[in-house]
Amino acid sequence: MATNQRNLRTCPNGHNYYKSSECPTCPICAAAKKPKEGFLSQFSAPARRALEGIGVKTVKQLAKHSQAEIMQLHGMGPASLPKLKKALEEEGLAFRKK
Repeated sequence: MATNQRNLRTCPNGHNYYKSSECPTCPICAAAKKPKEGFLSQFSAPARRALEGIGVKTVKQLAKHSQAEIMQLHGMGPASLPKLKKALEEEGLAFRKK
């Protein structure tokens, strides 16, 4: 039996959306929360939520973590790494060494 069937859901804000995964995030609410500018605006919603989940909202906070720690986060894909490194370099920072 296929388990990736799309199910109609309604978020607490009343938005109707279809999801095939167990992820409870409403895509309409997620799009509304996306920053228009700044460091986190460059990332997809899963990567942004992963960073915010560990308290990273600025490049300075990112520099307190190692590259390995960040890449192990659920939602952080390989496409995010060049953006992370560029953001750090622009601020004269780097990932924390192990």
